[in-house]
Amino acid sequence: MASEKEKMQAGEWYTCHDPELFALQDAARAACHAHNTGVPVERGPIGAALAGLFAEMGEGCMIEAPFHCAYGVHIHLGARVYMNAGCTILDTAEVRIGDDTMLGPGVQIYCPTHHKDRAKRVAGLERARPVTIGREVWIAGGAILLPGVTVGDGAIVGAGSVVTRDVAPDTMVLGNPARVRAG
Repeated sequence: MASEKEKMQAGEWYTCHDPELFALQDAARAACHAHNTGVPVERGPIGAALAGLFAEMGEGCMIEAPFHCAYGVHIHLGARVYMNAGCTILDTAEVRIGDDTMLGPGVQIYCPTHHKDRAKRVAGLERARPVTIGREVWIAGGAILLPGVTVGDGAIVGAGSVVTRDVAPDTMVLGNPARVRAG
């Protein structure tokens, strides 16, 4: 029988009320706390705490404090990714952010979806959907990316937008829900 972590990573329904997942969350919480409180770092501007937590991190990344993530181990950053203050990534699935991408303050990236059945939701059942952000993307402040979306290379997501579906490369989307805008 698969563990809750294995079910989560496979995109199946799993319960988030699980000791193994709690331990991973505790490690992420400790790393974020170290980063956010300015514990001295040994390498690079991202800080050793987050660099050791993420699955992958390209050269020259910068993550402003405060920062929060659910697990960290599912986050893949390309080179020169910049995240402004207050970004949150709920990485129950893979989150991939391409080279030279910028996230404004307060950007939120969500991978978990909760069960629609009340009893199952209360029991902690959820499913994880990956989020992929291409290269040279700008996601402006306060934007929210929902589970399963892909933002193509060179796209722009306007401030405060809620991205509910994929964004084509080199397009700009704005609003709630985010829609393609000219210009």
